[in-house]
Amino acid sequence: MKKLLLSLSVLAALTTACTSDDESSNNTNTPTGVISGDFGANRTYEKGNYTLKGTVRVKSGITLTIAAGSVITADVTDGVDALVVENGGKLIMEGTAAEPIVCTHTTKVPGSWGGIIIYGDAPIVGASSVSSATSEDGLTSSITGTAYTYGGSNPTHNGGTLRYVRVEYAGKKITDGTSEMNGFSFYSVGSGTVLENLVSYKGADDGYEFYGGTVSATNLISYGNSDDAFDWQDGWRGQLNSNWFASQVGTGNFGMEVEAKSVNNDFWPKITNITLKRAPGTVTEGGTSAAEYDAIQFKKQGNGDFSNIVISGYTTAGATAVRIQDAATNTGQVEGRKIKLTNVQINDGTPQYAGASGISVLFNEADYTLSSSATGASITPGAWTIVEGVNLLN
Repeated sequence: MKKLLLSLSVLAALTTACTSDDESSNNTNTPTGVISGDFGANRTYEKGNYTLKGTVRVKSGITLTIAAGSVITADVTDGVDALVVENGGKLIMEGTAAEPIVCTHTTKVPGSWGGIIIYGDAPIVGASSVSSATSEDGLTSSITGTAYTYGGSNPTHNGGTLRYVRVEYAGKKITDGTSEMNGFSFYSVGSGTVLENLVSYKGADDGYEFYGGTVSATNLISYGNSDDAFDWQDGWRGQLNSNWFASQVGTGNFGMEVEAKSVNNDFWPKITNITLKRAPGTVTEGGTSAAEYDAIQFKKQGNGDFSNIVISGYTTAGATAVRIQDAATNTGQVEGRKIKLTNVQINDGTPQYAGASGISVLFNEADYTLSSSATGASITPGAWTIVEGVNLLN
């Protein structure tokens, strides 16, 4: 009997030791706690409601896992909130259509925090063809104190898995033009990373931005983001992208902003099934003086192969479905046949394409084709697409 009682006592002590304040509170069925600091050991958070405080870093060699149905609410009084995965780290957030993982902010004000940022070592081609660059998010390493760099030679880099994840009210800007964050920021992220069924909701910058790399993404929703719905640079070359849906509401610039740091690359990303919608009355981020109201803008040698596209609502005076912003892009990409837009349906009488002032654009007839049967993005709605009772796909 004494041995039995002793065994039970040891078992109880071990059980107690496995419960932390971060994962459980007051013995309730819904764990609560704080997510903060640097993760130097693997950690799993079961389904619960958590507070994100400060810049959280998943270090190299570490995996942070967050369960389906969890709500992570940023709430900081000093500093910058962001969930950062450093090169070599992994973030596993696998929600479901019925139980997405929601990352939000207490204020519900766009630009209140930095969103999800993943760094990798997949290839980039930056300005002047450099293979590495300094990030534009303004963050620094907690170890070296220096700004993060990105770029490498590992095309299959794996930064984890994001499925059925919604980021709300992100896009924090520390210094406009030099220290900006988005809903989702992917710095030289590789093809081993899984990005599926994601929502970027009412951020103050881009919904999604790709800084080089080889990662692809499917079933993306960008809703009400103040800058561009989708943006990329540094020679991003994802090949398996499909079902991108943008709804620009209130404030928004381009549906897609495409650039390549003025490098005429011999590769380009591919995206199938795209819907770009702009609600009536939506204004540009810079006000009426900023002509950033086109559905798709190509600049600085940006390119891509896009198919099955539906464009609606880009009817502001002077707007066009496709804009070629500079002469070099027209020569290198349009005339070089590195921009392809096929099976395109343009509603509302929006002009098909145009060049900036003084640029005469003429696509090869096989590289720009119209179709009245284009369907655009095909995304299955569910709890993951609904915010405050509104289905973002409607």
